Amino acid sequence: MGNCIHSAAADASVDANSTISANPSTNTKPSFSTGTSISTSNGVGISATSSSAGHSRFWDETSPNGEVLPAANLKVYSYSDLKSCTRNFKSDMVLGVGGFGTVYKGWVEEKTMLPSKHGTGMMVAIKKLNHESVQGFQEWQILNGFFLKNLQSEVNFLGRLSHPNLVKLLGYCREDIDLLLVYEFMQKGSLENHLFRRGSVEPLSWDLRLKIAIGAARGLAFLHSSDDNVIYRDIKASNILLDGNYNAKLSDFGLAKLGPSAGNSHVTTRVMGTYGYAAPEYIATGHLYVKSDVYGFGVVLLEMMSGLRALDTRRPGPQHNLVEWAKPLLPNRKKVKTVMDAKIEGQYSSKAALQFAQLSLHCLETEPRKRPDMKDVVEVLEQISDMKIRSRGRA
Repeated sequence: MGNCIHSAAADASVDANSTISANPSTNTKPSFSTGTSISTSNGVGISATSSSAGHSRFWDETSPNGEVLPAANLKVYSYSDLKSCTRNFKSDMVLGVGGFGTVYKGWVEEKTMLPSKHGTGMMVAIKKLNHESVQGFQEWQILNGFFLKNLQSEVNFLGRLSHPNLVKLLGYCREDIDLLLVYEFMQKGSLENHLFRRGSVEPLSWDLRLKIAIGAARGLAFLHSSDDNVIYRDIKASNILLDGNYNAKLSDFGLAKLGPSAGNSHVTTRVMGTYGYAAPEYIATGHLYVKSDVYGFGVVLLEMMSGLRALDTRRPGPQHNLVEWAKPLLPNRKKVKTVMDAKIEGQYSSKAALQFAQLSLHCLETEPRKRPDMKDVVEVLEQISDMKIRSRGRA
């Protein structure tokens, strides 16, 4: 797993993203503006519309290109609700542990989204801030401030943007010192787990890797298509989650930012993200471009074709940094094979592998302006996938 560029204390000093509202009259070019927000117990604004009976809307298949919802129609839970549906946060309900805290599985009724008995209704994933590990009141205040900003960002972006390749935020709980976020459950877990966990999961086939890459690229392209160019800022294998059919969805919008406006090429912000994925211009200057996301996606493509982590000090010295080691090899058809994951050998044509490598290389251009738009990345990936299908048809 990549190392975070920032510390929690540093996070807390970053300005929160503005609360946003949407113009529902257009679906293809979502646009955001300052809107009315709900105020939490400590005054942090969260743009949302609470729902006491009906759940937050799921993805609407009639809008395949995605849309911005007029309001984040999220279920507002009490702490006792989420305690109940996770069986008092039992250890056998844990799905994983991350920087935010612990993620639990829980069960809710499909129509009302209220807690249900274990094994009945619909499974959800619940992120719970781990305040128990915080030592000292001052440290808690810093972390609490940061995670409230994280919650605001999640609600403002993920609660409002509806697209088949974005994980759905269903609800949240903000009660005293407790902060929890409720998401749709993604049965297959993260791309990171499938690429790098040995023995516990079957290796992803070449076809599935293409499918996942296309899905994640579509999610990013949708974000970048907004009038305000939403910048995801933390694209990495662990933030790409997979449903039961290996459809890829972007998760964790805690670092998302509105892109540049008024003719500016970038926004300037504190450097936050994950080493190995963050674009070089962002690390060096704090200048965040829409195409900074494209660089991170290029790293993910490289991980998918190689089966290797972006950073791994256990590898031989020259291979510690995957991008630095692989970039010189990617333009050469013969050398590309040395980068390809041995677990998928024989599943792809040399032409497909070379095109995939060249696309990754294009995304990894040092200068942001030389990188492709994500919509163009989607088109190339679809062409590679279509080439595979047509080749089979001739056979």
